[in-house]
Amino acid sequence: MITGASSGIGAAAARHFAAEGAAVMLMARRKDLLEELAAEIRDAGGRAETAPGDVTDSRAVEDAVARTVEAFGGLDGAFNNAGWGAMGPLLHETDDAVFDRVMDVNVRGVWNCLKHQLPAMAARPSGGSVVNTSSTAGRFATGAIAPYVAAKHAVVGLSRAAAAEYGSHGIRVNALLVGATRTELMESAIRDVPGLAEAAVARAVQRRLAEPVEVARAAAWLLSDQASFVTGGAVPVDGGVGAV
Repeated sequence: MITGASSGIGAAAARHFAAEGAAVMLMARRKDLLEELAAEIRDAGGRAETAPGDVTDSRAVEDAVARTVEAFGGLDGAFNNAGWGAMGPLLHETDDAVFDRVMDVNVRGVWNCLKHQLPAMAARPSGGSVVNTSSTAGRFATGAIAPYVAAKHAVVGLSRAAAAEYGSHGIRVNALLVGATRTELMESAIRDVPGLAEAAVARAVQRRLAEPVEVARAAAWLLSDQASFVTGGAVPVDGGVGAV
């Protein structure tokens, strides 16, 4: 199950996971893009279904998990990637509605996913694996608005708490600390904020933005049995931002 699957990292993950042999359930708000992506995956010989919905709606997430179990016989892995953020003013100038939106999508969205995914995985003898998309903003202040930094720290906390609580059920939970990535949201921010691209590249040791598939590959590894002894981690995929 992949959330935020209609574009960017989520869409790249859907293509990559399917190419690696996974059956994928795609969740996002934009139904038309989900259907196009699912058709593309099926045309390439993969297995894909869609569950249009908003991760801030607990019932929609519950339905997506149920549809995954029904379509594929169970839920083995989840990539909770949906998120929202923006560049903006100082903390005291940030509107309360922006704070609420950032926390709702990034924190409640992951909460809703974990709440419904973990029981489905615990019901399977093999357990499962979850990867939640955090950010370099989940480790330190990055220049993003304060609510986004707070939200991405919370995603790391939720991931660690879930890993501790469900490890005895054979479930691993990790977070990705994702650096600046060439997504639809990032490209829009670059157009709106002069100097943003240069600043993002300057922070990275590799001096470039990530491509979405590079994040998808890291998520695929964490979800796979190759990462069988990795849980409760906050794994950087940031081009070296956290190294300096």
